[in-house]
Amino acid sequence: MNPQIVRLTYVALILVAVLVLMTTYWQTWAAASLAERQDNSIRRVAEFSIDRGLIFSFEPRKRLARNRQRAIDGRTLFFRRYPYGPLAAHVVGYSTVGRSRTGLERSLNDFLTASNSSLSTVFDKTLDELRGKPVQGNDVVTTLDLDAQEVANEALGANCGAVVALDPRTGKLLVMASSPGFDPNLVEENFGQIEQITADCTPAAPLVNRASAGLYVPGSTFKVVTAAAALESKRYTPDSTFVDPGYCTVYGKRVNNFDTSRPFGTIDLTNALAYSVNSVFCNIGKKLGAKKILDTAKRFGFYEKPPLETPSDERLASGLYDNGRLFYPKVDANVDAGRMAFGQERVLVTALQNAMVAGAIGVGGRLMEPHVVNRIVAPGGKVIERQRPRLIRRAVSKKTADAVADMMRLAVERGTGTAAQISGYAIGGKTGTGETGVPGSNITWFIAFAGEDEDRPPELAIAVVLQNQSGTGGTTAAPIAREVMQAILQGTENP
Repeated sequence: MNPQIVRLTYVALILVAVLVLMTTYWQTWAAASLAERQDNSIRRVAEFSIDRGLIFSFEPRKRLARNRQRAIDGRTLFFRRYPYGPLAAHVVGYSTVGRSRTGLERSLNDFLTASNSSLSTVFDKTLDELRGKPVQGNDVVTTLDLDAQEVANEALGANCGAVVALDPRTGKLLVMASSPGFDPNLVEENFGQIEQITADCTPAAPLVNRASAGLYVPGSTFKVVTAAAALESKRYTPDSTFVDPGYCTVYGKRVNNFDTSRPFGTIDLTNALAYSVNSVFCNIGKKLGAKKILDTAKRFGFYEKPPLETPSDERLASGLYDNGRLFYPKVDANVDAGRMAFGQERVLVTALQNAMVAGAIGVGGRLMEPHVVNRIVAPGGKVIERQRPRLIRRAVSKKTADAVADMMRLAVERGTGTAAQISGYAIGGKTGTGETGVPGSNITWFIAFAGEDEDRPPELAIAVVLQNQSGTGGTTAAPIAREVMQAILQGTENP
């Protein structure tokens, strides 16, 4: 055969093979990602002919997202309305024609539009299409306690910050509040009103979920992680004693306690955490080294995005950051371990992560996977997915967790967290005041766990963070935590 014809035949066969491979790729593997792209306007508009599933709070059960039916050009279309406006906007998100989707509206879009592969959903969807009825999506029931969510939003007020509360026994998310908020009903046609929102921080960024995507200097709340690392190392016990002159020396420079009015002298580790003595933790950090403390932090979930049903890009990982990127030191000398040990240096933390830390300490070291979806329900009422408690890992031993929990209870009983006391409840907490280098612009924190008594696992863990504060975590964040804890604990006690 003519060599030119042979070569031409080979080229033709190769081109056919490439065509088959590319067609298969675009129709199978790439199809899902193409359909998921936020700029796929054809698919988005088509989805508005679906009677989109509703989104509910858990307690009390209220519709957080519903549909408004409109006839346009002979077609029945369904558009979203949010009866409670800003109340849970960052979790629920929004679904619009022009500005796409955020929150659960985005991450659970397949369920809400009956596009998921559940056999029950496929069957119901087919029946609707055969009958000529609009396809009905699946409903989503969240875990949110709407009353406590409202308390959190009101308590945050004009402050920029966030509140996260969860059940540390199961990971069930009860409150996720971010301030400033926004009204999702304005997104489609009055987005300019959202752009004009101002707050006690710049930029106001009302669309950002500060609870899961806001990274903040943790201040002394990080001492909980350092204390756990110290005990896990076996080099320290709760009774280990230190001499506090009011400062420690790092690289030849003094690092003062936040309260410079008095040195504590001889003090043990338990009281050092209860009274938040920087010098003690600074010296522990120097002895342990940064990597040992960060390895313990990793066990609590640092350096990985906390698992949650919200979109991945609406959650950030906590850890050391350098030039906007996560940073883990190759050697201890790359980090100022003394300052890092009490939550300064380059440590940045989300409120969700800090709530997970407090919760894990409260329940004996068990780090549970947080979740904000309780169940997904088909139009006929059948539950097609139900969230179950999942253990991520044991962060620290029960002995270590219980010892740190005792320290945190002492902090609320007579230390820096007394403003969080609630009569009749056992509460362990830790204040934090992260210095930003700008006077009057502290990041203030309070993290805690709470239950009816010390003999049973606490039913609540919480983290409160505030930006641009001139006070401390004990005076600014702890009172907010107390309000939200009361709403949840007393609401649970008296439904």
